[in-house]
Amino acid sequence: MVTAKTNEEVLRIIKDEDVKFVRMWFADILGRVKSFEITRRELENAMESGMGFDGSSVTGYQDIEESDMVAFPDPTTFRLAPWRPKEKPVGRMICDVKTPQGEPYDGDPRQILRKAVERAQKMGFDNYFVGPEPEFFYLKQSAELDPLDKGTYFDLDLDSASEVRRETVLALEEMGIKVEYSHHENGPSQHEIDMRYGPAMDMADNVITYRVVVKEVARKHGLHATFMPKPLYGEAGSGMHVHQSLFKGGRNAFFAPDEKYNLTKEAKHFIAGQLTHAREMSAVFAQWVNSYKRLVPGYEAPVYIAWSMRNRSALIRVPMYHPGRENATRIELRCPDPACNPYLTFAVMLHAGLDGIEKGYEFTEPMEKNLYELTSAERKQLGIKSLPDNLGEAVAIAEESELVRRALGDHAFTRFINVKKAEWEEYRTQVTRYELDKLLPIL
Repeated sequence: MVTAKTNEEVLRIIKDEDVKFVRMWFADILGRVKSFEITRRELENAMESGMGFDGSSVTGYQDIEESDMVAFPDPTTFRLAPWRPKEKPVGRMICDVKTPQGEPYDGDPRQILRKAVERAQKMGFDNYFVGPEPEFFYLKQSAELDPLDKGTYFDLDLDSASEVRRETVLALEEMGIKVEYSHHENGPSQHEIDMRYGPAMDMADNVITYRVVVKEVARKHGLHATFMPKPLYGEAGSGMHVHQSLFKGGRNAFFAPDEKYNLTKEAKHFIAGQLTHAREMSAVFAQWVNSYKRLVPGYEAPVYIAWSMRNRSALIRVPMYHPGRENATRIELRCPDPACNPYLTFAVMLHAGLDGIEKGYEFTEPMEKNLYELTSAERKQLGIKSLPDNLGEAVAIAEESELVRRALGDHAFTRFINVKKAEWEEYRTQVTRYELDKLLPIL
């Protein structure tokens, strides 16, 4: 693994490794990686003065009359792309986007997350750690949705992509991403590679890198990897459970040895904040029309707004405390999917939790019943609400949310809402294959 901390170290590595091209990455408002390539002779100037580009051509960025933007590569993100030939190495750097005046751009997803982390620091927290668990499917390169196997959770004999997954793990580690474990998931040809937790900004960078690496390695093997939340009808969808913790003075601010559930007041209010704002955040952590095909009862995707210690049907789970592992105390939000924008998702999650702490949101007792087995009347009696049923509803709720507007900032908030409204309008007016197959013959 080749890493650097300063511009000077990057230039030295470029020379030592004979790197002739460097890819500049940044994310648009939807979390998709945008990229352009420069030669190594341009790199020093790029690191000092940035590289200009047309912001009006990037989804959710600038209007055409104010389109000039500048990308500044972050030296700490320099890596050699492991999917490129070793004899012709190509570098990769993730950029911060700025205005022509050198000011941080309010629509840059990295800047949005940075502001959320700064808020936590002002409240006395040193770090917001997250551990995302993205799931994905491998499909054959064909016109049909064609999985490689019929395997299920932790299968060995029916896992047809174990070698591809191992190669992916090695490529991720070459990119500086620490992997804890990998395995076959519930759905046919569905997989999960879990990254070790880290600071939120590093992990958001890692998520967009992870998605590129998974797809690149799959392509080498003649496969298509997809992070689409629900590609296969009748099968489990792909989620991205996110483990979270706040640290203060080097200690886990969520762990309390003598408190109920071993959770501090801050942890309890943090949980309450995320539960209170879950419906408002939904358009961010589940931002596609397809996301709501996954968020339905019966496929292990949580839709009911409650928390528990062990119950995986709840929106938030607090894994059991193990003596001697106080720093591992964490809160797992189970509703995000792997196709979200991780910068925006981690930002709204953090703001929601911090609001809970700052305003002292009421903490409720855990719900250890299987929420899928309760009737709607029973859930209503218990005061358990659910996530929005579709993207249109989610966007309408987000548009009225003071929290989401504050988390994204007016500039990005307006653009995000407009992009998502357009997606929903395009989707809801489609005539689907289902309608043609079911209704055309009889109507």
